Amino acid sequence: MSSVATYYNEKSVLVTGATGFMGKVLVEKLLRSSPDVKAIYILVRPKAGQLMQNRVEHMVKCKLFDRVREECPNFHEKIKPISAELTHPNLAINPEDTAELLSEVNIVFHCAATVRFDEPLKHALLLNVRGTQQLLALARQMKNLETFIHVSTAYANCNQRYIDEIIYPPPMEPKKLLDLVEWMDEFLIEEITPKLIGDWPNTYTFTKALAEYLLQQEKGNINVAIVRPSIVGASWHEPFPGWIDNFNGTSGIFIAAGKGIIRTVKCNVEAVADIVPVDVAINLILATGWYTAVHRPKSMLIYNCTTGGMNPFCWGEMEHHVISTYKRNPLEKAFRIPKANMTSNYLMHQYWTAVSHKAPAFLYDLYLRLTGRKPRMMKLFSRLHKSMTFFEYFTSRTWEWSSDNMNMLMNQLSPKDKKLFCFDVRQLHWSEYIENYCLGTKKYLLNEDMAGIPAAKQHLRKLRNIQYALNTIFLVIIWRIFIARSQMAQNIWYFVVNLCYKFLSYFRASSTLRH
Repeated sequence: MSSVATYYNEKSVLVTGATGFMGKVLVEKLLRSSPDVKAIYILVRPKAGQLMQNRVEHMVKCKLFDRVREECPNFHEKIKPISAELTHPNLAINPEDTAELLSEVNIVFHCAATVRFDEPLKHALLLNVRGTQQLLALARQMKNLETFIHVSTAYANCNQRYIDEIIYPPPMEPKKLLDLVEWMDEFLIEEITPKLIGDWPNTYTFTKALAEYLLQQEKGNINVAIVRPSIVGASWHEPFPGWIDNFNGTSGIFIAAGKGIIRTVKCNVEAVADIVPVDVAINLILATGWYTAVHRPKSMLIYNCTTGGMNPFCWGEMEHHVISTYKRNPLEKAFRIPKANMTSNYLMHQYWTAVSHKAPAFLYDLYLRLTGRKPRMMKLFSRLHKSMTFFEYFTSRTWEWSSDNMNMLMNQLSPKDKKLFCFDVRQLHWSEYIENYCLGTKKYLLNEDMAGIPAAKQHLRKLRNIQYALNTIFLVIIWRIFIARSQMAQNIWYFVVNLCYKFLSYFRASSTLRH
C-alpha cells in the first residue's frame, strides 16, 4: 500500500493556482494516485469575458488529464471550483463557499503566484504576499485543517550563494511594505522599486522571500511547510514524458532556438542549469503534505527542490542536446536552421545579436513590407530579447542549495511511495529528459503532428540550400570588390579553382574506371 496515496483518500483538498502549470499537474496527480479523494476545491479567479465554469471545463479537457480520464471518467465531479480573488479582502469568496471551506478542507496547497519577473512591485506584493496572508487567515479558521503547504521558489533568496533550508529575514517587514504601497502613487512605487528590492534581481523573487517570512510570522498553530522548486520544466514521466503547457522560462527559449529565431544566448556555459521536472516538484509537494500532516514536525520545514546539488547539468551541455534534438525532429516552418552560440562575453553577444538577430529580422520585415504583409520579426525579437535579459541572471550564476530535508523525506517513504511519488533526481538522465522536453514543446505547445517531421526536414534542407546560395553570392561580391582588384589575389584564386577542378576531374575518372 502507498501511505501517501492512502492519506489523501476521503480528504478534502484546497488548491490555489489550479489553472496554472504546476496547479494542473498537482490536481491531476492527486486524482490519479488517490481516486477516493473526497473533493478538490480550486480557487478560480474571474476573468473578463470568461465564466468560471468555462475555465474549469477548458482545464479538464486538457490532454494532461487523458490518463485519469481513462481510469475515472467522472473525475471532474471531484473538482469543486470556488470564485475567488487573492488580492481582494477575504479573497472575495462568498459567505456560503467560505462556510463550506471552513468546515470541509483538510489540506491546503498554495500554488498561486504571479511568476512574471517584470511585474510591478505593488501587484506582485498584493498577489504573492497579501494573497498568502489572506489565505493563511482563512486557513487558521478551518476546523479540520491538517496541513498548509506553500509553494515558493528556490530563488526566493537568490541574493545568497549558498541557500539553506531556512527562512532568511528580509530587509523590511512585509506588513509595513504592504501598508506603504496601499497609499503610495504607483509611479512613485516604480521609481523606488530598485531601492526596495535591493540585491534581488526582480519583484518576483523579492516578494516570494517576503511571503516565506510572513508565513513564519503568522502561521500560528497550523502545520506549515514550504517547498522551493527551482526552474520548473516539462514532465519527466507523469502523466507522460515532456508534457508542458506554457512558454515561460526555458520552454520559450527552446522553441525560439528550434525555430532558428534565436542564434545567440548570453550565459555562462559552465553554470548549472537547475531545471526540475514538474512531476518531481509535484511528487515532493504531495509527499510533503502527507509527512507534515502525519508526523507533525515541531518546526516549519522547508524543502529545496533542486537538481544542481545531486545531478548537475550545465547550460553548455543543454545547448548541445536542444539543438541536436531539433535537428533530428525539426519544428514546422522554421525561420532558420537551429543553431545557437552561447557566450558570457558582452561584446561577443552584442555582435552576434546584431548579425544573427537584428539584421535578419530587419531584412525579413522589409521583405514582408514589400510583399504587402505586416512586419512582425523585429517585434518578436524585441520581446525575446527582453525575456532573455530577465532570464540572464539565472543562466550566468551557480547556486548551492541544501537538500537535507528533501533527503530526509525520501528516506521516510516506503518502497511503494518512492516509486509512486518519485522525486529522486539522481535517477534523471538529462539527455533523455531534454529530448522529451523538446519533443513536448513540439507536440503540446505548438500542437505539431510527429507525422510532419519528414516535411519539416525537407524545409530545413531548403533553408540550407538557400543559406549556401546566399553564402556563394556573398563570396562573389567580396571577390568582385576586393580580390578582382589585386593581381596576387587573382593568382591565388585561380590556383585554388584550378586545384579544385583537377581534384574533381580525378575523382570522376576514378569513379568511371571502377564502374
